[in-house]
Amino acid sequence: MNKNKFDWKTFLTGLIAIGLPVAFQNVLTTTGSMVDTIMLATQGELAVGAVGLCAQFTSLLFSGYWGFVGGGMLFFSQYWGAKDGDGVCKSYGLTMLCMMTVGFTFGLAAIFAPEWIMRLYTDKKDIQEIGVQYLRIVGFSYPLQTFSMAMSAMLRSTERVKIPLVGSIMSLVVNMCCNYILIFGKFGFPQMGVRGAALATVIAGIVNAGVIFLIGGLTGHPYLWKIRKHYTFSRAFAGTYFKKCFPIICNEVLIGISNMVVNVVLGHQMQEAIIATAVFRTLEGFLIAFFAGFTNAATVLVGKCVGAGEHETGFQRGKRLVWLCPLTIFTCCMAIFAVHKPVLTAMGLTGESYQIGSSMLLIYAVMGSIRMTNWMNNDTFRSAGDPSFGTILEIAFSYVMMLPCIILSGTVFHLPFLFVFFCAYIDEPIRVIIMLRHMFSGKWIKPVTVEGRATLQAFREAHGITSKDIC
Repeated sequence: MNKNKFDWKTFLTGLIAIGLPVAFQNVLTTTGSMVDTIMLATQGELAVGAVGLCAQFTSLLFSGYWGFVGGGMLFFSQYWGAKDGDGVCKSYGLTMLCMMTVGFTFGLAAIFAPEWIMRLYTDKKDIQEIGVQYLRIVGFSYPLQTFSMAMSAMLRSTERVKIPLVGSIMSLVVNMCCNYILIFGKFGFPQMGVRGAALATVIAGIVNAGVIFLIGGLTGHPYLWKIRKHYTFSRAFAGTYFKKCFPIICNEVLIGISNMVVNVVLGHQMQEAIIATAVFRTLEGFLIAFFAGFTNAATVLVGKCVGAGEHETGFQRGKRLVWLCPLTIFTCCMAIFAVHKPVLTAMGLTGESYQIGSSMLLIYAVMGSIRMTNWMNNDTFRSAGDPSFGTILEIAFSYVMMLPCIILSGTVFHLPFLFVFFCAYIDEPIRVIIMLRHMFSGKWIKPVTVEGRATLQAFREAHGITSKDIC
């Protein structure tokens, strides 16, 4: 490809074809959480706050398995670009095995130790009691969520994005209907409140996993049902897989722990702030879900090129993705802020909790967009075979700068809540400068396929990248 002429048409067509269905699917999933919050608002602010804190434990689950999703998609997309079906199958089987281990571990913890989990997140007894009821039931959905995510990652990487979308649509409909019936006790069912919301999540999880698995197989996907081929990986292949995945896993787990500490600090502030945070996290999840569609597109659009040996195309795509997608998210943030009053009111915020929630959204519109730029950079690096650079940077800044600021401001100096909240993003502006420098250097292109390695040296020579530069 000529470096001076970028094929915008092919790029944008691919971005829309992959990114929008995935974004729409993720938004549907998050819409289910928003509907939960709106329906639970009728049960009182404490119910909203309790379920919001439970969602933070679910986010920790997400961090636990997302490292394998990121690593898996690196292999899926590059082997897909190289037209290596056996490579896709083996990496999928290994990814599924690791992810399900995480899903069952978190599910058992939620079912059998919910009191310990809630004590970790808040010291408010009333909120703890409600959260325990929710976790004991919703824990059954965690393995289902993990199973669905593993299938969705492989399907997206092989450009079959519509199948997970259909699963999400059907599960959302089921979730909304079951929420209405079980929370409020309609059509002869008992009024279950937060326990009804948890049970609805489990039922929706069964529907989502079942629909993706059945439609994927019945429509003839080349890899989804080839279970015997999934577990034919050798020890050498597993070693290569974990070598690439290990930095991503460390990143997600350590950042998950970091986020947990942030949520624990925020969960020990005044009650109005806890409730506002629960609602904010739901809206933040809505934006992240939309943005994740574009990071998935980046993984496929860049990873596929790198796997096929088309490094210049992948490089040019990465440089454009890192500006285009965060700009889109900033626009979405401002759109939500423009209508925040009816949204926050519908989700149960009043008085001081409403004022705190409004301010959190305004802070996030700016700082969250910078965070998304870092996220897009990191996912692009990973898809091209460089999982270490962004990982080391994010972990270092989180533990050396962000966490100390959060802990000191929230638990030692007891500064105003909004300042404590702002500290959760304090490292992002500095990190984005370093990440962008690495992006424009091209040193992050490190293919795992034979086809990709065959053309790597020519790309490096064209951009003046030496062996010393990439060590």
